[in-house]
Amino acid sequence: MIEGIDGAGKRTLAEALEGALAGRVARMAFPRYGVSVYGDLIRDGLHGRLGAFGDEVHGMAMLYALDRREAAPDIRALLDAHDYVLLDRYVASNAAFGAARLHQGAGGEFVGWVHEIELGRFGVPVPHAHLLLRVPPVIAAARSTRRAQTEADRGRDTWESDDALQSRVAAVYDGLAAADWLAPWHVVDGSTVPDTAELAKKLAE
Repeated sequence: MIEGIDGAGKRTLAEALEGALAGRVARMAFPRYGVSVYGDLIRDGLHGRLGAFGDEVHGMAMLYALDRREAAPDIRALLDAHDYVLLDRYVASNAAFGAARLHQGAGGEFVGWVHEIELGRFGVPVPHAHLLLRVPPVIAAARSTRRAQTEADRGRDTWESDDALQSRVAAVYDGLAAADWLAPWHVVDGSTVPDTAELAKKLAE
C-alpha cells in the first residue's frame, strides 16, 4: 500500500516499483474514478458537487470504504494471480484524512472507527505492508498544483487546496507509521528520488 498526502508522488512511485519488483505485479488506485459509482461520488464531493455532504466526515469516509468493499473481490483475485499488488491509497488514507479533518491524531476515535468499518464490517483484505511517502506539505502542494494545470479536466479539489489539512494529514500518517498500524510501515523520503531497487528488496523480504 502506497500512502502519502496529495502530491506526494504515489503514482510515480507505483510506476517505478512495478518495474523494479521481480515477479508478476498488479496495480490499483483508490478512489476508482470512472470505475465505481462510489469513486465518482467521492470526486463529486471533493469538488463541491454534493452540497453539505462533501463536508460530512463520516459520510465521505463511508464512500471511500464502500469503494474498497466493492473492489475487495478484485483485490483478492489480483493477490491470487500476482506476486505483488500495489495499491495507491488504501484503508490508512481514509483513517488519516478523516482524523485530520476532525483534528484528531492517529490514536483517536476516528481511526478506530475506520478500522471497524473497513476491516471489521466490510472485511476488506488486510494489507501486508505500507510505504509512506513523507514529503513536506509545501513541496506536495506545488506538485499537485502543477498536476492540476496539466490535467485540464481535473483541477485541485477542496482537500488538495487546504494546506492546513494536508499538514494535519501528514502528522496522522506519521502516527500511523510509528504504530505500524495494520501492517509494517516503511517511510520513504519523497522529496528526493526514492531508491526503488532498495524498496523492492524490502517488500520482497
